[in-house]
Parts: sequence; C-alpha cells; structure tokens
Amino acid sequence: MKLVIISGLSGSGKTVALHTLEDEGFYCVDNLPLGLLAEFAKQIMNHQMHIYNEVAVGIDARSGVNDMRRFSEIIKQIKASGIEVEIIYFQAEINALIKRFSDTRRRHPLAKKGIPLAEAIDIERNLLSPIAVDADLCLDTTHTNVHQLRELIKQRILSRPEAELSVLFQSFGFKHSVPTDSDFVFDVRCLPNPHWEAKLRPLTGQDPEVQAFLQDQQDVIDMYSHIRNFMDFWIPHFAQQNRYYLTVSIGCTGGQHRSVYIAEQLCNYFKGKYANVSLRHREMN
Repeated sequence: MKLVIISGLSGSGKTVALHTLEDEGFYCVDNLPLGLLAEFAKQIMNHQMHIYNEVAVGIDARSGVNDMRRFSEIIKQIKASGIEVEIIYFQAEINALIKRFSDTRRRHPLAKKGIPLAEAIDIERNLLSPIAVDADLCLDTTHTNVHQLRELIKQRILSRPEAELSVLFQSFGFKHSVPTDSDFVFDVRCLPNPHWEAKLRPLTGQDPEVQAFLQDQQDVIDMYSHIRNFMDFWIPHFAQQNRYYLTVSIGCTGGQHRSVYIAEQLCNYFKGKYANVSLRHREMN
C-alpha cells in the first residue's frame, strides 16, 4: 500500500493536491489529526477488501506541537508495518499567501482574535517544520496557479514509476526570487544575454533564433557541459539513497532566454538516461 502525506502552509495548495489525487483514484482524507495517523494506516492495511492501495492524507498545523515533535517517530512506525510513505510539503512566499487569503476572504486556521495573518503564517511554518524537514518533495507554489499545480502533481507524483527517481529541470528568473524547492541551483547570469539583441529580446530560449545565438557562445557550451557532467555524476548517488524526487533549478535574470535554453538542453539529455525526467519554465508559465 502507498500512503501519500500532504502537508504545508495553509493557502499553498494542499486542498488542490488532495482533490487531484482523489480524481486519480486515491482514497483521500483531509485534516486527519497526526496522532491518529498510525492507527488510521493500520486500519487501512487491515481492511478486508484491500481496496485502499493508494491513500492520501492531509495533515495541517492544528495537530498541535506535541504530535508534530513525534512526526518522524510516527512515520517510522508506519513504514515498519510495510507501507510505502511519501511526504509532500507545500509552501509559498508570505506575500503570496496573504494575497490568496485576501482574495478568497478565508480565515487562516491558526488566526485568533488580535493575531495578524502574517504572524499566524509564521507560527504555522514553525509548527510544521518537522514535516518540512522529512519531506520527500517540497513544492513552492508562489508562482503557480491552480491549473499548473494540478499538472505539476500529475507530472511529479502520479507519473513516477515505483522506486524511480523523478528529476525536474526548471528555469527561473532571479529577479522573481529563487525557487525554495530546489535541490540544486545553477546561476547562468554570467553567460551572454540575448536580451541585449533587439530582435531576440521578445523571444525565449525555446525559439530557434535564440538557440542559434547561444549555441555560438563558447561560455554557453562550457556552462552546459559542466552542469551536465556534474549532474551526470550526482544523480545516480541520489537514486542510490532511495530519493523519490530531485529538483534542479537553472536561473538567469528574467527566466526567459539563457536559463530556458540550458534547462531544455539538460532535460533532453537526461531523458535519454532516466525514465521520469520533466521540464518546467517557471516564468514562462
């Protein structure tokens, strides 16, 4: 049986994740108190009809500090019973979360009379830190809308074969912040910038004209080769440690030209070596 634990900051996409998994056939339970998780897993395992092969559970900060401190212990207990466990943690920048609560006019679950929203989010982040530390995959949804998040979940969680490492190459722009869900971050802002070529400025790293420009630059060739060789060496080490997910982020200034081109090249190369390799251009999305 596979148990996916969905947790993270309120407003970061947990409900969307659970609905997406439910639509794909998972048995989903939201807001289960963490203290009941081990017993819940036991009951599911002992179900006579064995129809619950894929289960997803939403855990939030209302479980309380005492249970949160026991999170690693609870997960070890569940794994010892033979259940495969994946922990997915959702987060977003505080300004994005505040805007989402403002737009939806929903109340933060930890907000009490007199406590500002920003403080409630900070309290929640601290309470959930044991889950964030143990997470197999952290997803930053600051720049992700509902439709993109659903697709990302299908791509990274549902499409991953059993025991296979899922590798994501994503481009981004430093001026829009560094993705906090990255395992590796490579800065390619030192490379020649197509932005300063008037005819290339409105294009992206997916356009043949930009690709031709970058392919003629020795620094670009060297940067791609060095990143490719580095990841070629280290990806197998991550796979050997039974890691489920690996995120490699490539950043340039705006996330339109250089980072897009390098991420595309890396994805194409590693797709020939691994079964589950995906690509995301954060700023282009």
